[in-house]
Amino acid sequence: MPHPDSGAPASQDNVEISRRGWIQTEDWLAVLLGALILGVALAASWRGQSPRAWEIRHQISQLESELLTLQSQTKPLTPSQREAAKAGEKKIEVLSTELFRNPLKPWLVKVGAWSSNPADALYNKDKLILPGLLTTLAACLVVFGLGATLQGRSVHTFAPAFIIVFTLATLAYVLAGQTVIKNYNLEYALWALLIGMIISNTVGTPRAWQPAMQTELYIKTGLVLLGAEILLSRLLVLGLPGIFVSWVVTPIVLMSTYLFGQHVLRMQSRSLNMVISADMSVCGVSAAIATAAACRAKKEELSLAIGLSLTFTVIMMVVMPVFIRAFGMSDVLAGAWLGGTIDSTGAVAAAGGMLGPTALAVAATVKMIQNILIGAVAFGVAVYWVSVVERSAGGPRPRLSELWLRFPKFVLGFVAASVVFSLIYSMGSGRALTEAAISGTTEILRGWFFCLAFVSIGLETNFRELSHYMKGGKPLTLYLCGQTLNLVLTLLMAWIMFEKVFPQAAAALGE
Repeated sequence: MPHPDSGAPASQDNVEISRRGWIQTEDWLAVLLGALILGVALAASWRGQSPRAWEIRHQISQLESELLTLQSQTKPLTPSQREAAKAGEKKIEVLSTELFRNPLKPWLVKVGAWSSNPADALYNKDKLILPGLLTTLAACLVVFGLGATLQGRSVHTFAPAFIIVFTLATLAYVLAGQTVIKNYNLEYALWALLIGMIISNTVGTPRAWQPAMQTELYIKTGLVLLGAEILLSRLLVLGLPGIFVSWVVTPIVLMSTYLFGQHVLRMQSRSLNMVISADMSVCGVSAAIATAAACRAKKEELSLAIGLSLTFTVIMMVVMPVFIRAFGMSDVLAGAWLGGTIDSTGAVAAAGGMLGPTALAVAATVKMIQNILIGAVAFGVAVYWVSVVERSAGGPRPRLSELWLRFPKFVLGFVAASVVFSLIYSMGSGRALTEAAISGTTEILRGWFFCLAFVSIGLETNFRELSHYMKGGKPLTLYLCGQTLNLVLTLLMAWIMFEKVFPQAAAALGE
């Protein structure tokens, strides 16, 4: 694949894509596999509807009517009425979980926590999860075995290699599940990368494993599943101030960091500059993957960007709550700052949880709103790369067809999943149905797909090749300067929006 910085035309890639069936490309295949998984999850959850469904819906309807009556009062609620409202909301939440039971949930698992004996990771509440682990392996093997078949690759060589990569992913989960490590939120992604890198830079990655090192297919399928978890209704929770924090600061930081890398640091690789800028400013690994696809970044560049992101995510997750408490920030302001700056959604939740339920809710919502930008950023980068970068490097005059070929199609699956699940969520008992499908199937599989991708990235990464990109420390400088700008602008915007322009929003969220 010609690299954009080389000045070689990208049309050679397009010829190769056109020679293959569209379904054989990772992007469309990821959309197909993601849609298949989401459809099966919804169908299974619908089939698992409780025999008491009518009775449960009636109870929920009564509780919602009582809550509506309380909320419509003109007088402020008394303490006892507030308690009654909270109890009613909790009861609705409990009843909703009973409405649909996903029959796939017991068969799809992740390894558990442990303190001194790693074997304890194979138990959940004294119940052995090994059968569930094997069925999870089987489910992943079926999904990506189908992908291998559609791409015309041999399943006989793919299956044994996949079992090895899955085993390494399981080891990453086990390491991340150790209680001390878990408290520091050193997530599976970091361990998966380290395991793969240790193997590739010591004994070397065996050639027999390569058929299963399908990094792009794993991560893109996982991102399609992630779309189902990003509901458009989240936009309404924080309203205009949340959108300003998530959607105004992020593009400013991305563009400023990229321009700083090009004109001040004079980064040798434009694509590395763009991937680091997007990774740091949008939402970490997911944005890095989408942006790397749009600008045709090398895998070594993607590995470096992800490594920087994971390292500083851990540091920020620990340091920021301490800083926030030391300066006495409000929970709403603190949550908005955390959600807009920490890269990983899991780390955002962990940091917000250290400060309390309000900070956690605001942080998670801001991050989810920010995650919606993945598609817009990927599209914008694709347009910029085709019309500016490659043309200035001597490429041909861009055509609309070239932009379409360059655009990461899996983003369409991500957006479609978000729209469809948002519509289902808004209908009657749709909230319970979508939550059953996500918590019992797609969320678990998405985690495994991402872990498989990180193991594959590690297995494909060679430190000698990375050293070329680290020359002069420019990538680290770029990340540090960009993240500093991100921290300052996000805090400033959150303070203006929640404390000055819309103080009533902060007051409502803080109740």
